[in-house]
Amino acid sequence: MFSFTAHPYPKSESFKEIFVSSLGAGAAVYLFLIIFQPFGTENFQHPYKFVLLFPYCIIFGTAFLMANLITSRFSNWNIGSELLKITFILCTGSILSYFYNSLFLSHVKLDIVNYFFMFLYTLAVGIPISIIYILSRYIYLKTIHEKKAHDISQHLPVSPPAQRQNLLKISAQNTELVMNKKDFLCVQSMENYCIFYFLENNSLKKALIRISLNNVLQQIETSSVKKCHRSYIVNLGKVKKLKGNAQGYKLVLPEIDFEIPVSRSFIPSVIPQLQQQHS
Repeated sequence: MFSFTAHPYPKSESFKEIFVSSLGAGAAVYLFLIIFQPFGTENFQHPYKFVLLFPYCIIFGTAFLMANLITSRFSNWNIGSELLKITFILCTGSILSYFYNSLFLSHVKLDIVNYFFMFLYTLAVGIPISIIYILSRYIYLKTIHEKKAHDISQHLPVSPPAQRQNLLKISAQNTELVMNKKDFLCVQSMENYCIFYFLENNSLKKALIRISLNNVLQQIETSSVKKCHRSYIVNLGKVKKLKGNAQGYKLVLPEIDFEIPVSRSFIPSVIPQLQQQHS
């Protein structure tokens, strides 16, 4: 159960997608009410019945929109986080629906028992709609990431672009490491140490140095040498392929046997740079 909730869930950086998906969730609630007319709705007689039910669309659409906008600022989003967000949305929607129903439709007194029934009604309608919402957004956003990664990968050259013989120099205490920029691959942070991956006579070499990743970045950052994750600095000129998945993007360098993740916070600086230098 816990391993399932820890599975990454894609997030949208697009306000348009967030707005449309939130509007769709609110519309789904409204359609459910007017088509199935559950919980005594069929007995509610009024010439403007469907008009009076429409505010539920606004209530839940707004709840989805606000929750999505707020959580879009968070990183490391997973299915567990998404389920907590949906729980918050349903609770918020049930409270607003309770006040709307009590004050404008049913005209009943405000008490905890009536709210409890509204909460159960909200769960009955909201859970199936939320399941469809979560699955459809997962598939859509995962597809978007994969398509963007595929499109960029199509323009990555088979051979790395020619790089000037710039030297990268890393100094830490009594240790100094010097290499050509064209031979540098990436740096991986391991607590208080960093592992440097580079080529020497076309063979992969590693060097372990006691230094922080931020210190390394200050010494070697260029337009193509970028930090892409809290634990990685990468030479974008050596990237041969970009993969997209539910978590975001991963960089593939054929010289190393692992993929380098791109954190959401670094996507705006890494992905456009890849597109620019390989366009």
